[in-house]
Amino acid sequence: MLSSRLVRVGACLAKELYRGKFVSMFRSGYIQRPHYKHLHNLQSSTRVCPDTIIQRYRYLSTTPTTNASEEGSEEKEMISVTFVDKDGEENHIKVPIGMSMLEAAHQNDIELEGACEGSLACSTCHVIVMDMEYYNKLEEPADEENDMLDLAFGLTETSRLGCQVIAKPELDGIRLAIPAATRNFAVDGYVPKPH
Repeated sequence: MLSSRLVRVGACLAKELYRGKFVSMFRSGYIQRPHYKHLHNLQSSTRVCPDTIIQRYRYLSTTPTTNASEEGSEEKEMISVTFVDKDGEENHIKVPIGMSMLEAAHQNDIELEGACEGSLACSTCHVIVMDMEYYNKLEEPADEENDMLDLAFGLTETSRLGCQVIAKPELDGIRLAIPAATRNFAVDGYVPKPH
């Protein structure tokens, strides 16, 4: 019984939308009065006022209830990260919260290899956190990461895998050094390309 009422309300709304009489909504999400006169037949059969029907089933509307200006004001939070390459050249980039340093490097054309594509099966995305303060803000490395770091070339006390360092607000300003070499068994002079 309820499903047939829902079908009728949905059909009426769809018909009005198809005719070009788009349903307008207040900020609260309720339909304005002039637009629900098509519910007359439903009102007589259900003995419920149209306001109640609209309020109960307002989620059937296809019109968004938020302002377009509010949607544009939400920007993804970013942090500043500096990559220092083997020649000492610094690359300053912005990284969205939740992104790995390996992904960020690839998106910004920074030569950080990542042969296993972040699956913790190699050590080619090895980075060195240049400041112990930032290193201490990172989560402890998992056993799998430590196993891969044992294979890394030029391992230091603050070494991490770039695929495991995830951007978060407290890492804003972190500096990461890219080691001069990796253990990837590739030919000398090989320049890695992200997959």
